[in-house]
Amino acid sequence: MTFVVTDNCINCKYTDCVAVCPVDAFFEGPNFLAIDPAICIDCALCVPECPADAIIQDTHISPDQAAFLALNEELAQQWPNITELKPAPADADEWNGVADKIGLLKY
Repeated sequence: MTFVVTDNCINCKYTDCVAVCPVDAFFEGPNFLAIDPAICIDCALCVPECPADAIIQDTHISPDQAAFLALNEELAQQWPNITELKPAPADADEWNGVADKIGLLKY
């Protein structure tokens, strides 16, 4: 099992989750974070740290967010590892809660 970063992270990209990950499973793209399922140890420490509630256990993911399982795996192989807290984008709070942001994802 693993945890998955979902749609609401897009354009929010808070990194509070990164700071608590004991195995450095997060990878950073231009406007999204991804979790590498091969690294994630299913500890759930990241879940309560995400201000956007964008991290979900793979076994509890809704059908409309299911594509993020493969997307996290794919992007974690392409993007650099992130291990430290960084400031969120200036407009992150404005994007938090906006639905259907997948079209805004930058690779």
